[in-house]
Amino acid sequence: MTLEKAKEKLVKYGQEHVLRYYEELSPEEKQALLAQIEATDMSIPEACKRKEELSRKGNITPLAAMEISEIEANKDSFVATGLEAIRAGKVGAVLLAGGMGTRLGSDNPKGMYNVGLTRELYIFECLMNNLLEVVRQADAWIHLFVMTSDKNHDVTVQFLKEHHFFDYKEEYVHFFQQEMAAATDYEGKIYLEEKGKLSTSPNGNGGWFVSMKNAGLLDLVHKNGIEWLNVFSVDNVLQRIADPCFVGATIQRNCAVGSKVVRKSAPDEKVGVMCLEDGKPSIIEYYELTEELMNAKDEKGDPAYNFGVILNYLFRESDLELMMEQNMPLHIVEKKIPYLNDAGELVKPESPNGYKFESLVLDMIHQMDSCLPFEVVRSKEFAPIKNKTGVDSVESARALLQENGVVL
Repeated sequence: MTLEKAKEKLVKYGQEHVLRYYEELSPEEKQALLAQIEATDMSIPEACKRKEELSRKGNITPLAAMEISEIEANKDSFVATGLEAIRAGKVGAVLLAGGMGTRLGSDNPKGMYNVGLTRELYIFECLMNNLLEVVRQADAWIHLFVMTSDKNHDVTVQFLKEHHFFDYKEEYVHFFQQEMAAATDYEGKIYLEEKGKLSTSPNGNGGWFVSMKNAGLLDLVHKNGIEWLNVFSVDNVLQRIADPCFVGATIQRNCAVGSKVVRKSAPDEKVGVMCLEDGKPSIIEYYELTEELMNAKDEKGDPAYNFGVILNYLFRESDLELMMEQNMPLHIVEKKIPYLNDAGELVKPESPNGYKFESLVLDMIHQMDSCLPFEVVRSKEFAPIKNKTGVDSVESARALLQENGVVL
């Protein structure tokens, strides 16, 4: 991008200030800044003006889950359908691994965290082992797409290569980086974090498909005939990936997306809950659940909003491509954002001073016409690692791994 083109774009969106130090930059820094301006969606910060409108929820009603009893009754049929799809190469997996292990006391990517006690056992290794079980069951390899971030890409790739992908076939592992979104002040003006660099942050866990598309990986998806993508997060060491039963049930029910869910441990558990919003599948966050919704009952007398999501979804790939033609909803998050002040000095604020912009997987669900909430046994498939100790921690995950026969 030329300087003139950059100025034209910035004037259009009222962001000319990001070039204030341009003449102080080296030729390389100038080129990097122009490239960043070209790549940045400048329309996103304008969402600040519609903040209240964006956060408004529609009419929430229950969405029934396929419960374990029904799954068990149809298990053989579901598994057969799922294995057929996997063997035909129609199922891929997408690992969201852009996060760091900061809350665990680690400076490394979260997937590199060692949960072992008497041996090394990394989070990445746990997930590869879980996927390898399906590979052996189906006698077919599954393409795995690993989303990293600009903070952890190189070290993640290096780590997995050094460990020979924990016996997963290297040619079936594909890396791509998560796209970034500009961070702004409360007026929507983009901050600078360096004189030649816009302040940015990852575009949220709902940005995985656009990031994958922009990395050119949809060519590989089409070439290999992949029709379903199982997207999952790095921090649940027990989750089953490309689970044939889950795949088969979603295909048989002809749903655009399947969502693994667990029964909530308490009405106020901090998990998003499957529901319908204005008649379409959706997820309502735990902090959005009113007392009325929390205490609502279904026709059986059970809690109506009783199934929490675990960030393990199976999307029909063609529907994702249709979704890309629409505008994804945005979430505006108030954050502490380091920035350059008028004197060109870096300031690290002690309280929130602006917005970061994200799209979330739950919005992708709401873009779909149908969703199958698929209940799984909590103690067998839900061991999230959010903290070092306490609830949803390294400690609790270790206990669940041992309960499931994993040697630590």
